[in-house]
Amino acid sequence: MENRELPCIVRLRNGKGAALSLAEASDGGELLKFYRAMPEEDRLVLKDDVTTAEWLDRFLAALRSGEAISVVGKVDGAIRGEATLYRTLHGWSRHVGEIRLNVDRAARGQGLGLELARQIVKLAIDRGIDKLVAHMVESQVAARRTFEKLGFHKDAELPGHVTDIHGKKRDLHIWANDVSQIWAAMESLLGDFRPDRATR
Repeated sequence: MENRELPCIVRLRNGKGAALSLAEASDGGELLKFYRAMPEEDRLVLKDDVTTAEWLDRFLAALRSGEAISVVGKVDGAIRGEATLYRTLHGWSRHVGEIRLNVDRAARGQGLGLELARQIVKLAIDRGIDKLVAHMVESQVAARRTFEKLGFHKDAELPGHVTDIHGKKRDLHIWANDVSQIWAAMESLLGDFRPDRATR
């Protein structure tokens, strides 16, 4: 799979260019706008209330500390997707990272999510992370299918482990795989669709 350093521009299936870059503090306002425009249904079971200024403060602090690394995808100058790698810098799980991926509904099916995930996997490899996990609930069927395509498999199921924003308890599914196998799965996917890329 072709390596591209960030920032870069990738061509989506609809022919539009998406600018991928590491998220910075200056993207804070656009990130809030992106998440506040997201339908409640899509935010129902996210780990954090991503529509608040308090969340943004914590998120930017995690970026500064290195506990989180985020890649944003912009189309026509606006953020249409965001992926974050969360990691523990010390302790027995420092080789494990968590990936969180969100794409605007209007931008789905165009390859943006795959390109964002690809960058996160590369960042994980560069930082010595061996395994990636993704958390989701039983109702997130589309997310499950996406991560299955990326080579993840379900490692565990914790009944009633998650409380959504309306207070309803849901089952947590933990999906995972080694980054080398995820990379190979993405390479196979991109073999069917290889958009033109050009670094900035």
